[in-house]
Amino acid sequence: MTGTGTEGGDDRRAGAGRTRGEDGRAGEGREGDRDHVAGGRRKRGRDRVVGGRRKRGRDRVAGGRGAGRVWGWLADAALIGYFVFALFPIAWMLILSLKPADQLFSTYFSFTPTLDSYRTVLGDSEGIPFVRFFVNSLVVSVGAVALSLLVGLPAAYASARHRFKGSENLMFTLLSFRFAPELTVIIPLFVLYQKLGLFDTYVGMIWVLQLVTLPLIVWIMRSYFADLSPELEQAALLDGYSRTQAFFKVALPLVKPGVAAVSLLAFIFAWNNFVFPLILTSSEAQTVTVGALSFLGGDRPKYNLTAAAALVSVVPPLLLALTIQRYLVRGLSFGAVKS
Repeated sequence: MTGTGTEGGDDRRAGAGRTRGEDGRAGEGREGDRDHVAGGRRKRGRDRVVGGRRKRGRDRVAGGRGAGRVWGWLADAALIGYFVFALFPIAWMLILSLKPADQLFSTYFSFTPTLDSYRTVLGDSEGIPFVRFFVNSLVVSVGAVALSLLVGLPAAYASARHRFKGSENLMFTLLSFRFAPELTVIIPLFVLYQKLGLFDTYVGMIWVLQLVTLPLIVWIMRSYFADLSPELEQAALLDGYSRTQAFFKVALPLVKPGVAAVSLLAFIFAWNNFVFPLILTSSEAQTVTVGALSFLGGDRPKYNLTAAAALVSVVPPLLLALTIQRYLVRGLSFGAVKS
């Protein structure tokens, strides 16, 4: 009886243990299933959030690209509009210069092109020596630029390398000559030129144009020389060069692009000057800026001849710019980036 009771107790305990084990495994399985389901839901939620963010990001990028293309088209249209606006006067003058006299006022774009206006202007058949005016402009402009370079380059180098009390005021005074209106000095100059015999002469025009070209050359070239390292000239001085030799053999060759650029700018300003030749010349030293207006005189203004003369007068600055284009680009960007 005792043995049978002991065996029954063992069986009950073993059955209870198995039941608890099975219940524990079942509970762990259910918790694992719940964790798996919850993890799957969280993962799908994260995927939806990430996917939504990516979609919104792609939408924003696509919208930004679309807006960028629209702004790009608007910018291109604005540039084309400005290009047409800027070139329209030149195109209109070209049309006027190609029109015959009998079709000058009768039509706008429908006409028979002819080169008679250019033949008349260059052949002096109207009694107006335009070719002489053209040569005068070349002589006066080249002479003014050459004299300004001869004086302005050493002055610019000295102002860049040697600073003293009042040097900035002196340079600003020189620059103020360029800022001052030409009409403020034209009457005293007219009186002086009459008394000194400089009226209607090449020397007088070259001299007075220094008010236009010299401040420009000094101020621009001063910045070029200031960008050069002083150690280069100091090394030349240690090698036995004088200060003048260091300027001509070391500093000046390094700023040749700048010299080309400022020479072109000074030539254009001298070539386009109107007030000085209008008041200080009459015929012998008159330039194209004043001579071109001679075709507007008389009983009937000759607009086709004036347009042809104006277009011919544009040729020298344009050819000069194309000739030194390589130096011009380097000169205008020289010193923009410092090491």
